[in-house]
Amino acid sequence: MKVDKDRQMVVLEEEFQNISPEELRSELPERQPRFVVYSYKYVHADGRVSYPLCFIFSSPVGCKPEQQMMYAGSKNRLVQTAELTKVFEIRTTDDLTESWLQEKLAFFR
Repeated sequence: MKVDKDRQMVVLEEEFQNISPEELRSELPERQPRFVVYSYKYVHADGRVSYPLCFIFSSPVGCKPEQQMMYAGSKNRLVQTAELTKVFEIRTTDDLTESWLQEKLAFFR
């Protein structure tokens, strides 16, 4: 999702099905912020499987300060409205990997 500056709202930019974190990473702009809601198949250490809904705020280093402020100001409202609990931030698209996501989700068990 992205912020539509003219309409002052968050809009769906693209939707993907069956995409890995690495494939998703290649779809994110390297110099512009984006909001991602990602359903991930997480296999727990005891074999249970869950599908947590993850909110990932991509705010790459080098973004225009105006964009960063606009996205940062919208983030909390979006998270609250969508009632998302697994909220993560990346500062470079290279951070978005399966191992990174598994490490973040392990905290929630």
